[in-house]
Amino acid sequence: MFFFFTCGTHTFSSRLAGTENLTVQCQNCGNHSGHVYKRWEWFTFCFVPIIPFSLKPYKEVGCGICNFYQDIKYRPDVQQQMGMGGAAQQGGMMMGAPGGGPGYGPPPAGVPQHPQYK
Repeated sequence: MFFFFTCGTHTFSSRLAGTENLTVQCQNCGNHSGHVYKRWEWFTFCFVPIIPFSLKPYKEVGCGICNFYQDIKYRPDVQQQMGMGGAAQQGGMMMGAPGGGPGYGPPPAGVPQHPQYK
């Protein structure tokens, strides 16, 4: 009779609450594909999570293209968009929020407006 036991690690991740619609620039590859994740690494035994490696999950910006992760404490642009304060820095962008893209706010000067929408 043989018994095989496997040990290892597994990382559980999910979008950080309140930042589901936040998309920022990846500081590794430069693409605007970074999202804010909560990641928690666990020790596993026979594919069953047993012990977390840390008491709190990591809060990071992760890029879906190059798989680069960076702690949000090094991203003041993300902290500002999350409402956590931090110095304003170019490079981050918020998509899908009022004031954050085309169609929001007043039109540029010189663009004709339909009288019904004034």
